Amino acid sequence: MTLAPGHIHAAMVQKEMPPELYARVYVYGPLDADLVEHVARVASFNNRPLNPTQWELDVRAGDDYLARFLREQPGNAVMIAGRNRPKIDHILAAVSNACHVLADKPWVIDSAGFEKLAEVFRQADLRDVLVWDTMVDRFDIASMLQRELIQDRNVFGNFVAGTADDPALTIDATFYLRKSVGGVPIRRPSWWFDPQEAGIGLVDSGTHVADLSIWLLFPDQAVDYRADLEMHDARIWPTPISLEQFKILTGEPNFPEILKSQMTSDDLLLYQGNGSATYSLRGLYVRYTVNWDYEAPNPHHDLHEATARGTRSRIRVQSSGKRSGRMDTELFVTAHEADDHSELMADVSRRCGEWQLRYPGIAAVDQGEQIQIIIPGKYRTDHEQHFADVLDEFLRNARNPRRAPSWEVPNLLTKYAITTQALELARSKQSR
Repeated sequence: MTLAPGHIHAAMVQKEMPPELYARVYVYGPLDADLVEHVARVASFNNRPLNPTQWELDVRAGDDYLARFLREQPGNAVMIAGRNRPKIDHILAAVSNACHVLADKPWVIDSAGFEKLAEVFRQADLRDVLVWDTMVDRFDIASMLQRELIQDRNVFGNFVAGTADDPALTIDATFYLRKSVGGVPIRRPSWWFDPQEAGIGLVDSGTHVADLSIWLLFPDQAVDYRADLEMHDARIWPTPISLEQFKILTGEPNFPEILKSQMTSDDLLLYQGNGSATYSLRGLYVRYTVNWDYEAPNPHHDLHEATARGTRSRIRVQSSGKRSGRMDTELFVTAHEADDHSELMADVSRRCGEWQLRYPGIAAVDQGEQIQIIIPGKYRTDHEQHFADVLDEFLRNARNPRRAPSWEVPNLLTKYAITTQALELARSKQSR
């Protein structure tokens, strides 16, 4: 089932057809432009010339969509990816009705929503159902290898604690409002620019980078936000959008009334997409930054950079540019001490040799001051493919929710504690 689709990610999980899923998908939502867009996207998968899907959509639209969903519930699993403000209530309603839930980020956009997360997992545990977050960035091959190298003491050493000015881990992500998916321009609904309905970038796209920080720092470990998290600094700033740009992004002729409070005197919309948060987890400092620009200067692909600082080396993932229709990320290792470069090269090469059974062809190349891990193209998948990976992970764990990794729930709570606490701190600084 699909509940209240309002984001492209609601359709992306249907780009492929896993054999575990029935072809008939029931769609519940208000009869609006978001629903029409969703149906059109799924139809495009059915009509593509190469490997078309065969989805059958049973659309049940109307103002009473939620009550009808809860009353009828023709399936036992639901995808929720739409407006962010009501999302946590939709998740809680579905779980309380004994339904497995795959939900797109962000589940919550403020501290009031955060308080409902514990009840979601209490209900899921009572009913033995799975609630899963779409953390697609974990499936980037460069990030996966970076995570493994960080755990290699001969290559990385241990994390340095860092400081607020020079953290142990920095993650920078840049996103673009105007871009295409599968060759089709994305239409942004007007509510997407409303911070009251969609949240701001710090808690929306910031969810991915907050998740990566825990995933990289403490692999397969539970992190408790009540004991392990300390927020140090946060700030937010806007991206100005002209009316002409808004027309291109949304297809609407004018700024709607709901956005008037975000307007400047010279008729620019101040989209609250940018933010930075500095915090520590078990004493290790982290800083993440999210930026939203109107359009990429080159290909319309988002950018990502993550640098981990160890006692022996610095390990960095960085977007490299468009190649064969994908935005590839590259992996680099730099010695903490320059005179350790040769020995580090030997240790990195040794690790690449160990990877050959899983990833034949991966190699280390000495570039002088740094070492690059060469990743063959066959291991690279694009952002859209990662949704198929997430869906496969969800279906695998839904077979027996109690066998899902025990660290996932506490770490989900921690990542949303990071984003919502960062929001509160940034807003308190603005009001001073």
